Amino acid sequence: MPVVESRCVVPVDVRVAFAVSQTQGEARKRWDPFIRRQHLVGGATRAAKGVRTFTVQRFGFRMESEYVSYNPPTNVGMKMTKGSWFFARMGGGWRFSEVDGDPSSTEAVWRYNFSCKPAWLAPVAERIGAVLLQRDIDRRIRGFARGCVDPFVLAHLDLDVTDDPTHTAPPARP
Repeated sequence: MPVVESRCVVPVDVRVAFAVSQTQGEARKRWDPFIRRQHLVGGATRAAKGVRTFTVQRFGFRMESEYVSYNPPTNVGMKMTKGSWFFARMGGGWRFSEVDGDPSSTEAVWRYNFSCKPAWLAPVAERIGAVLLQRDIDRRIRGFARGCVDPFVLAHLDLDVTDDPTHTAPPARP
């Protein structure tokens, strides 16, 4: 299963970096070049383990994903539950850690894994997919870094999501 990873250091503390990564609406669209639209589904109002999101990627691909971990302000993980015809599986994790000796800076590491279908095409599709996804994730983390210093994005942060590391809003299911 191919794995792609991208990392950057941003000039904000871990709480702020995590909160930027969890923005919704216009604040999210301002920094995240991957999405055209994204929202929580099933009546959820906050991200939490078990909560699902619906995303329309900038080229129109649609995906529903579920938070499989949500540990503010250090990490979040997701898995695709419904998606494009060519992904058999897709998952990702975003990790945030204080830069040694500089508590006002955060290293963000984003890692994704996936497999393609149909099986007979997977060896070629996964090589191509790894190149394309790497490019997309690199572009996305650069956008995240810009969002961490964008006054508009910073003004729309929900820092409450990082105050309680055990925060788990009950997932709403239809």
